[in-house]
Amino acid sequence: MKSAIALSLIVTGLAATSPAAAAEWQPVEKVQTYSVPGVSGAELYASIGARGPKLSIGTRAIAQTSFALTWTRKYETRGDDCVLATAKPKLIITYVLPKPADALPAPVKANWESFISGVRDHERVHGDYIVEMVKQIEAATVGLTVPADPKCRKIREEMTKRLGALSQEQRQRSRDFDRVELSPGGNVHTLILQLVNGG
Repeated sequence: MKSAIALSLIVTGLAATSPAAAAEWQPVEKVQTYSVPGVSGAELYASIGARGPKLSIGTRAIAQTSFALTWTRKYETRGDDCVLATAKPKLIITYVLPKPADALPAPVKANWESFISGVRDHERVHGDYIVEMVKQIEAATVGLTVPADPKCRKIREEMTKRLGALSQEQRQRSRDFDRVELSPGGNVHTLILQLVNGG
């Protein structure tokens, strides 16, 4: 059975914190649910296909991890140089997961619990990748010094280059993870089969 429903990562923001500050911040995690009617595994999965988060025209996801990332930055002029002295991230990670609309028969409920637990674990890996990216951004930008930039303009261009590369790396990592998990024999593919075929 091929799954037409992918799990995905939506990137909504980017940007930079010092190694010292890294221990001070923690991501805020939120969980949102969408309702899936049905009393069998096949019905629930069909509802996911009809109601899951939209990825593109005609394509929906089982679940979705998105994030919003903003920064409080302090630039300092030292002589003619500009230095990013400090930067503190505010990271909000949002997980969107399906939730049954109806009470489920005992066997189906057990299958659903196994399914949603696995999907939740899958999405948390995407969340971990996002947190790791933010830490990489910190390491790559805090303390960055750009010479002959007394108005701190060139430093922003340099940061944009670094952030773009880290963002692309995180997206590719997530795509690769999804590809493995959704391929035949992969963890999410197996969870889908167990849900649909289990009752």
